[in-house]
Amino acid sequence: MERRLESVVRAALAEEAAVILVGPRQVGKTTLARRIGKAVGAIYFDLEDPDDRARLADPRRALERLEDRLVILDEIHRAPELLLTLRGVVDRGRESGRDINRFLILGSASLDVLRSTGETLAGRATELDLGPFDVLEVPPAENSPPRDSLEALFLRGGYPRSFLAADNGASFRRRRDLIRTYLQRELSWLSPRLPAETLRRLWTMLAHSQGGLLNASRLAGSLGVSANTVNRYLDTLADLLLVRRLPPVLPNVRKRLVRSPKIYLRDSGFVHALLGLPAMHALTGHPVLGSSWEGFVIENLLAAAPDFAEAGFFRTAGGAEVDLVLDLPGGERWAIEVKWARSPRPARGFHIAREVLRPDRSFLVGGGTHRYPAGRGVEGIGLRELAGELASRSP
Repeated sequence: MERRLESVVRAALAEEAAVILVGPRQVGKTTLARRIGKAVGAIYFDLEDPDDRARLADPRRALERLEDRLVILDEIHRAPELLLTLRGVVDRGRESGRDINRFLILGSASLDVLRSTGETLAGRATELDLGPFDVLEVPPAENSPPRDSLEALFLRGGYPRSFLAADNGASFRRRRDLIRTYLQRELSWLSPRLPAETLRRLWTMLAHSQGGLLNASRLAGSLGVSANTVNRYLDTLADLLLVRRLPPVLPNVRKRLVRSPKIYLRDSGFVHALLGLPAMHALTGHPVLGSSWEGFVIENLLAAAPDFAEAGFFRTAGGAEVDLVLDLPGGERWAIEVKWARSPRPARGFHIAREVLRPDRSFLVGGGTHRYPAGRGVEGIGLRELAGELASRSP
């Protein structure tokens, strides 16, 4: 399945010496990079492979010998010290006129983790994020309602091996295996002090409270650890692009506002796997349905949003709420409410919140696919169509 980001990566390589592509483990970074590399005869190094690391024992000499080839460096977070060498290689290449199409660098942790090493390629590389499949990459299934493929993406999540599995059972098992891999391998690499069993319990608690306000003290009490430890665990999950903290929007108004962030597991398939929900009939009968759909919609809209869009939520102590506030480049503000029903109507609190926020456009995203007026300036709309409108704002 073709990724929307492929053309962006190709264009960036045609303009820059290096492109850094980050995203969670197993979202398809390597597949995308190899596809791009195959077309230009690239050289591939897997930095988790001892043999490939041995080939880079003298990295400056090895990389400068390959100055006429695109070099793909996979799992750069395993060898962040290479960034210092790359910085020098890129600078010397620029001096000799070799200033495009040099390096495609892949990492499974956020760029903040790479920056924490003290070595970056600031000013020398384009930085791009690759997430799981999103709604614009999964076309409606042929000879079936458009909602079918959307429901499959919602249930299974967007990790390729999960979404493309032969059936829901196989998808469920693959997600459970991937969660186990994170707990036993990825998380212990990033912070060896984090006990895998405690993290599993935390992850399951987050799934149960998907989209809830962050209360580190409550989580800490349930886990038998300190609130600081919980925040450190959440930092780790955020660094691995598994958790999103959605911040509150705090306009200057005389209202008591919620000031804690909302917290989401970023992939709906992980939520359902952690809660033991392998099929739609189990999910639709579970209390997490609405909040899981909310998180799914938010992730898909943010994946489609143009660069430099700012996202948050708004809630007052009295219950007025907007699930997603998007401030787009150019100053336009969108207010978005999310409900699972096919043709929902906005809640009264949404209209009250709109009076405070004064958005330029207001949307109600339901589980259906048609567009309709939802009253008082609110547009009812399907997720795929709204994501498409956001994507069209990107240059």
